[in-house]
Amino acid sequence: MAIRRTPATIGFVPTMGALHDGHLMLMREARRRCDVLVVSIFVNPLQFNDPGDLRRYPRDLDGDRLRCESVGVDLLFVPDSDRMYPDGFDTTIHVDRLTRGLCGAHRTGHFDGMATVVLKLFNLVRPHFAVFGEKDFQQLQVVRRMVRDLALPIEIVRRPVLREVDGLAMSSRNRRLDPEQRAQATALVAALEAAQAAAGRGERLSKKLIAAARAELSARPLVRPEYIEVVDSESLVPMTVVDDSSRILIAAHLGEVRLIDNGPVYPRAAGD
Repeated sequence: MAIRRTPATIGFVPTMGALHDGHLMLMREARRRCDVLVVSIFVNPLQFNDPGDLRRYPRDLDGDRLRCESVGVDLLFVPDSDRMYPDGFDTTIHVDRLTRGLCGAHRTGHFDGMATVVLKLFNLVRPHFAVFGEKDFQQLQVVRRMVRDLALPIEIVRRPVLREVDGLAMSSRNRRLDPEQRAQATALVAALEAAQAAAGRGERLSKKLIAAARAELSARPLVRPEYIEVVDSESLVPMTVVDDSSRILIAAHLGEVRLIDNGPVYPRAAGD
C-alpha cells in the first residue's frame, strides 16, 4: 500500500459486514487514532464449520457502505473469495492452546480460518494498528497471540462489548432472531450478571458462578446453552477459584442462531 510509504498512520477494522453500532464504535476509535482508516468486509468461508450458517449469515453491502461513510472511513476493502483464496491456496494459521476450548471445542476449524484471514488482511492492508471488540473475546486473544508470536508490527486495540438498551450484546446475528427469540436472548446477559452478582457476594468457586448463570439460561425455554465457562482472561484456561483475572464466557443457541457473550467476573476488572 502506497500510503505505508508516507508518515500517515493507518488504522484497520476487519469485519464480516452486516455492520451495527458495535462495529461503528470500533471504527470511531480507529478514526480517532489514525490518519487513514481502512475497513474490510469479507464473509470468510474458512471460519464457518456449518455451510448453512455461512449461507444464512446476514449481508447488507449497500447499507454497510453508508455506515462506513457516516464515520469517515477512507478505504473500504471488499475482496471476494477468489481473491482471498485463489486456486491452490494451501496455508493455514493455527494458534494452539488458546483455541482448544470454548468456541474452539464446538466449531472445528473456526479459529484456524479466522487467524488465516486476519493475517492475510494484515499483510494486504499493512496497518499500524487494528481494532477488535471484546464481544468475541476468544477471537481477540487468538489475534493478540498470533501478533505476538509472529512478531507482527501491529498494535491490537481492544474495545469493550457494546450492548443494546436491554443488555443484549450487539451482534450481526441478532437480526436473524424472531421476536420471541429476541426477547429470550437477554438470558445471556442475565446469566452473566447472575454470575457476577454471586462473585460480588463473596462466592469464589467457579462451579457456583456457573450454576448461577445456568439457572438464568434454563429459565428461558428457547435458549439451548452450549457452554458456560470461567477462565483466566489471558490464557483462557478454566479456573476453579476465581480472582481479578477471571472472565466468564457463554455461548447458547436460539433456533438456528448461535450467540455469545462474556464479561469479567468482577466488573471492576473490566480493563484486565
